[in-house]
Amino acid sequence: QVQLVESGGGLVQAGGSLRLSCAASGSRFSTNAMNWLRQAPGKQREWVATITSGGTVNYADSVKGRFTISRDNAKNLVYLQMNSLKPEDTASYYCHTYQGLQNYWGQGTQVTVTS
Repeated sequence: QVQLVESGGGLVQAGGSLRLSCAASGSRFSTNAMNWLRQAPGKQREWVATITSGGTVNYADSVKGRFTISRDNAKNLVYLQMNSLKPEDTASYYCHTYQGLQNYWGQGTQVTVTS
């Protein structure tokens, strides 16, 4: 069993920054790839970024160069640093991992970017 709890969302003006955190339970955290996804109102959930257990990172083209995913295995935390935010980044952001043939999701944290 894995529990994921996101935090750090909020309201920010375009061009601003936010850092999201995802706290994960479970002793196998360090061996799991961790993902951030987002879902805007009326749209499908979309992948944003991944960090593997080895620290390899990948980003959606829409956030490349602006967002940075990182992890702290000692604290079972994953971060998403979001800079140069745009109104189109407005969405609920979800932390996700896959373990034991199961998908695990957090409850999401809302990010709203005003123009």
